[in-house]
Amino acid sequence: MPSLVIPHRRRREYDSDGESDRISSATTTPSVNKRARLQVNGEDSLSQSPLFPDGYLSQPNGSLQHGHAEEVSMEHQPGSIVRVKLRNFVTYTSVEFFPGPNLNMVIGPNGTGKSTLVCAICLGLGWGTQHLGRAKEVSDFVKHGCEDATIEIELAGKKAKRNPVFQCNIKREGSKCTFAINGKPATKKEVQKLAMSFAIQIDNLCQFLPQDKVVEFAGMTPVELLRSTMRAVASQEMIDAHDKLKKWRAQQQTVQDTNANQVETLNSLEGRQRMQEADVQRMREREQIKEQVRMLETLRPFARYRAVRKLYEQARTRRKEAETELKSLKEAIEPSLRAVNAKQAYRDLIERVVHERRANIERAERKADGYTKRVNELSTLMEDCRKEVDAERKGNKTNKADSTRLEGIIARLRKQMEEEPVQFDVADTNEKIRAKQRAQQELISQASELQHNMAELREKGLEFNNRIERARQELANLDSQAGQQNHKLTGTSRDSAKAWEWVQKNQDKFEQRVFGPPIVECSVKDVRYVDMIESSFNSNDFICFTVQTRGDFKKLQRQLHHEMGLSQITIRTMTGGLQNFPPPISEEECKRYGFDGFALDFMSGPEPVLAMLCSEGPRLNQTAVALKDTSDEQYRLLEDSVMQSWITRKSIYRINRRREYGAGAVSTQVRDVKKALVWTDQPVNMSAKQALQDDIQGWHEEVKTIQDVIGKKKEQVAQLKTEKAEIAAAEQELVRDKEAKQRALASFKLLPIKLAQQEEKLVDVQRNMEGVRERILAVNANYDKHALERGQVALGYAGAVVDLKESHLQLREVEVMFIEANSDFEVLGERNREVKEQLEAKQREQVDLENAAKAAQNDAKAAITECSKIMETADPALSEFLRDKSAEGNTLSEEELETEIESEKARLELMHEGNGDVIREYEKRQNQIDRMKASLEEYKHALEEFDAKINEVRKDWEPKLDELVESISSSFGHNMAQIRCAGEVSIYKDEEDFDKWCIQIKVKFRDHEPLTQLDSHRQSGGERAVSTIFYLMSLQALTRSPFRVVDEINQGMDPRNERLVHARMVSIATGNDDNPQTRQTARAAQPNGEASDNEQDTATTNGDVARVRTPGSQYFLITPKLLHNLKYEPGMRVLCIASGEYMPENQSSIDFQACVDIRRGIAASA
Repeated sequence: MPSLVIPHRRRREYDSDGESDRISSATTTPSVNKRARLQVNGEDSLSQSPLFPDGYLSQPNGSLQHGHAEEVSMEHQPGSIVRVKLRNFVTYTSVEFFPGPNLNMVIGPNGTGKSTLVCAICLGLGWGTQHLGRAKEVSDFVKHGCEDATIEIELAGKKAKRNPVFQCNIKREGSKCTFAINGKPATKKEVQKLAMSFAIQIDNLCQFLPQDKVVEFAGMTPVELLRSTMRAVASQEMIDAHDKLKKWRAQQQTVQDTNANQVETLNSLEGRQRMQEADVQRMREREQIKEQVRMLETLRPFARYRAVRKLYEQARTRRKEAETELKSLKEAIEPSLRAVNAKQAYRDLIERVVHERRANIERAERKADGYTKRVNELSTLMEDCRKEVDAERKGNKTNKADSTRLEGIIARLRKQMEEEPVQFDVADTNEKIRAKQRAQQELISQASELQHNMAELREKGLEFNNRIERARQELANLDSQAGQQNHKLTGTSRDSAKAWEWVQKNQDKFEQRVFGPPIVECSVKDVRYVDMIESSFNSNDFICFTVQTRGDFKKLQRQLHHEMGLSQITIRTMTGGLQNFPPPISEEECKRYGFDGFALDFMSGPEPVLAMLCSEGPRLNQTAVALKDTSDEQYRLLEDSVMQSWITRKSIYRINRRREYGAGAVSTQVRDVKKALVWTDQPVNMSAKQALQDDIQGWHEEVKTIQDVIGKKKEQVAQLKTEKAEIAAAEQELVRDKEAKQRALASFKLLPIKLAQQEEKLVDVQRNMEGVRERILAVNANYDKHALERGQVALGYAGAVVDLKESHLQLREVEVMFIEANSDFEVLGERNREVKEQLEAKQREQVDLENAAKAAQNDAKAAITECSKIMETADPALSEFLRDKSAEGNTLSEEELETEIESEKARLELMHEGNGDVIREYEKRQNQIDRMKASLEEYKHALEEFDAKINEVRKDWEPKLDELVESISSSFGHNMAQIRCAGEVSIYKDEEDFDKWCIQIKVKFRDHEPLTQLDSHRQSGGERAVSTIFYLMSLQALTRSPFRVVDEINQGMDPRNERLVHARMVSIATGNDDNPQTRQTARAAQPNGEASDNEQDTATTNGDVARVRTPGSQYFLITPKLLHNLKYEPGMRVLCIASGEYMPENQSSIDFQACVDIRRGIAASA
């Protein structure tokens, strides 16, 4: 078997299994005295001679050529890898691989560079570092101490064509790659295009599974697994068909969602329309109810009149009854009260005399007053006579004018009655008015949209103004040191800058002080160390916040992540101080190793922040710094020390110690020191300042543009307002014309009534004009009569004064007699008090009834007066209503009337007044409903078209996919059965979404278990590894890829599974699979089902003719360890990678076949 050789190196500086994110190495002169020499059976030591004798180097290429000639009958398929040559790539100085066309077992201890071959294939064929899961920069793959690296990959060409050779040159400076194809420069896209023309898919984990992507493959979702499987084994037409189905289904779903939203909106609009119809009807009903309430309220005086009249009649009846009862009572008690009555009669007689005498006085006084009053009255009457004469004379003139005016009015009314008003179409006029209203509403909508646009523009302008203000503040901040650091923080992480601004304003909300990012809180004491110290930081270290309690951590996390929605935020908790972080070595040891101190010694800042940087991130207390480079002697000392990292002026060193591989398993990472960007005492960043000024200028121009646009839109709004005003004026003109015509028609109908009224007034005026002279003479006669009477009344006044004096004297005499009679009556009345009270109560009752009857009579008179006024001013409709309600049997009592009024008002309150634009909104909504119905019809046609396209593609694509998955399942089940397990592969079909179709792998590893879906929860790591490799092997017969790479997939398997899996892999990869389904599928994959070009008759060593069957593609299995006595088949090639201090400088000078012979000799002699 041929083997590969790598050149000598002093120490391994890139560990393929390490945890570092960077790959770098440094090569030094080898030391020949480090390792103990090999001894065979405890006999003579070989320490005085090289590991490989000179005879083994005499023909370094013979065995390689011989090994290659043994497989000359095995041809590489187009696109498979024929040769890989590396120079200065990761751990290799120079190496050349010759993989076989079938299964290639790449073996070697950890760290020797097995996975480097995988990295070279990926980068050399034009794919990026993201497919490797290791270093992000391509420059990290250049060997330490070198400026560039070269990858050369030769692929097997297609029939009758030369093998294409890909060259990739990687420059450390700038981390750039250049490519060439067959020596001619090419772009990365051209390299990828040519590689993909051979169906190479480095980005497909089903074909290319690097070591650091194994976990990613295991974590692939079933949907992603289906996509990767199709890319690996299906035709491009099937992949394109799947993409079409997913796209069309997504578009169909979008249309369905839109259609559902439209239907919902349409239903809502139609519901609102139905509700609007009820509103319109209610508005009409409301007006009718309001009119009904008005008329009913007019009936109140009539109902009140009927009620008080009824009360009056009742009071009068009760008064008569009371009089009768009083009379009966008097007759019943007359005997017992006769003496009292006699006394009372006497007293009453005296009282009457007193009253008479008082009445005489009052009459005398009234008579005197009457004479005085009469004199005044007669004087007033005389004055009235004079005024009446004047009024008659003036009234005669007014009557004559009124008569003339009324005759003219009557003539005009009669003429108007002869001229009928112009007839007009009310419906047509209303439609014209509504058309004008709709036009106005349309203009209002346009104006509203323009105003909405202006509002958005104003908001946008305000945002630009805010940006300008913030930019001006940033310009001011650039001139201060703190401002520069805040500006750098903003440039590094805008989220962190926003968070720091909030923390500064809200320190009082925390239990202890919260410290900002080191970029603003810390600084470097000595600028000579700033590059080294910054290089030890990663991006999160610069922007992390430091809190001192867990409560503050939760509070700050909730505020920044949940409430403010910030994402690029790092929060760390530090509860201790720097005393908890001592340096790993003493100051004397530090000086002995050539260090100036530790990074912590050159940093200043708050103690909690520095302690946090010692606990996490750069670990300042453990990272030594030195301005001088590390010498070889110092390096050897550091390898044996506890130091793990240090920084010199140009390089950062980190030692990785793998204890599980022994004390000598030591590797060192080396990367370059980067130029400091954060803690630099630099002048104001003029480019940043200029950028801010340019932004301000640009935003000013944007604001000016927005103002111009707003000005134009204002003009459009003004134009729309003008048009609306014109339409409104036209509408008002139509309304006025309609109202004028309606008034004219109403006036014409009222002309007969007006004519009768005017004729009646004319008759009254003419009647008043008759007998004016006679009335004046009669008034003068009355004047003379009043003057004579006034003289007579004056004489009577003198006699009345004399009578008044005599009456006063007579009253005094009678009052004395009344006092005596009243005293006798009260004594006797006390004896008969109860009878008297009963009589008095009945008398009071009679008086109250008389008063009630009078009050009811007065109320009835007031009500009838009010009713008369209403009848006089009532319009025809009200008059008809009153007549109807006054008809016999249709009258309402006050209570019934109030009940009906309240009922109608309650109905009125339940019916809201509504909006005057209800009808206009109703019509606009109806138009919208019509448009939406048309749109829904279009959506329906679109959905039908999608169904047709999907069904057309699916009927061809789905059977092919089912057949493909069935083939994979058959092969997968056969492979699992060979290790006494079971498995199947199926496809899950989601009828609603093709994007959810996925591969389902079901396995079982124990007889008593059912088949369960493969995932990270049910199966162990080894079981998942077995299932994964068998699934990949199941694709072998169907694959379209010329080669497949699997790196350390056997890690985690138990020995039994590893041995069984290896046997199956060898059988399948070398074409000796006993599964008929696999052979049938492999033959079906060839055109017309014929045997492939590599399937031919060959002679065996014993002369028999055997059939050599070649698998579908080349296979690379990379592993650091293998079990003993594994299965081996012709067609396999084992690539042994050796690495160590005794490798020769020229890789072609080693004969691995001789090495194998030596090993066999040692084993035979043992």
